[in-house]
Amino acid sequence: MKVKSLILFIIAIFLLGTQTTKAQYFSDELGKFMRVFNYINNYYVDSVNEQKLIETAIRKMLEELDPHSIYISKEEIQKMNEPLKGSFEGIGIQFNVLHDTLLVVATITGGPSEKVGLMAGDQIIEVDDENIAGIGLKTNDVFDYLKGKKGTKVNVKIKRNGVKELLEFTITRDKIPINSLDAAYLVNSNTLYVKLNRFSATTMSEYRTELAKLKKGKVKNLILDLTNNGGGYLSTAENLADEFLKSGKMIVFTEGLNAPREESKATAKGEFEDGKLVIMIDEGSASASEIVSGAVQDWDRGVIVGRRSFGKGLVQKQFPLPNMSAMRLTIARYHTPTGRVIQKPYDKGIKDYHRDLIKRYEGGELLSADSINFPD
Repeated sequence: MKVKSLILFIIAIFLLGTQTTKAQYFSDELGKFMRVFNYINNYYVDSVNEQKLIETAIRKMLEELDPHSIYISKEEIQKMNEPLKGSFEGIGIQFNVLHDTLLVVATITGGPSEKVGLMAGDQIIEVDDENIAGIGLKTNDVFDYLKGKKGTKVNVKIKRNGVKELLEFTITRDKIPINSLDAAYLVNSNTLYVKLNRFSATTMSEYRTELAKLKKGKVKNLILDLTNNGGGYLSTAENLADEFLKSGKMIVFTEGLNAPREESKATAKGEFEDGKLVIMIDEGSASASEIVSGAVQDWDRGVIVGRRSFGKGLVQKQFPLPNMSAMRLTIARYHTPTGRVIQKPYDKGIKDYHRDLIKRYEGGELLSADSINFPD
């Protein structure tokens, strides 16, 4: 008994020592960072912007984790949340900054950019005769360049695949419609087509309103178009999937090293649990779109058609920081009901991760199903 107690005591001392050593290591490393910062602040040849230095360090630190863990300034928070909450004024595009170049991911239906002819895949090179490509463009810069009051004009020059010369467009800014439902109509007497562009706070009310108007007991088939739907609120995706699945069936579960497994299951409230279902997806369908599609596919509830989806299956939690800034940190992964991981690999770095869609285009995947190249 004494020997057993002694062993337990030794283990406890070892664990305590390990924790102390680990704490000391982190303390030393943080001290190193502060010392470097103070050296720069006190001895650098020119004056420095302390806030910018700190924010850059935070951004770079998060970039080492995954493509979706990010630092968000106070200004960026307000601008990034607008499309999910209400309306705003601008040119009406969804975009990505890829290799210091502004890439149009999609034009918002009914918005100014769609009306003048901008297309998904266009690269915006100049804004009002100012070059914005290859200058270290950030998301916040894009808002500054393109947002503006209704009625004001902005001139853009874009590079389009297959066209040698830059194309020029003059876009009149307008109030951007932030409805998440682009279209809903009867294809025939018993088939309903619904197109959703995002999963926002109003998506379910929009969907149910149109369904009630058009259904009238006749609809037996539903075509749900989630192409170019980049996602949105997880709760909205769960509610939509609940419309199609029987009570008790799992919709999605999340899990991480420091995030216990959480499961979302369907209730008995679904309004389209028995009809035939087709979901359309493509490379622009991400996150929430993949949760709905994955649940429907795993339960063999419907047919998924189109092209390979984006592959975004990381869960972010937003942590508040001083000065009304914030950090979105990945805390878990999404899993489909059968345990499939939605997230595509990102071990080769952020640049390679964001080049994935270009690689699909160059490899012919967007034109021919036989050209799909899956990683080993």
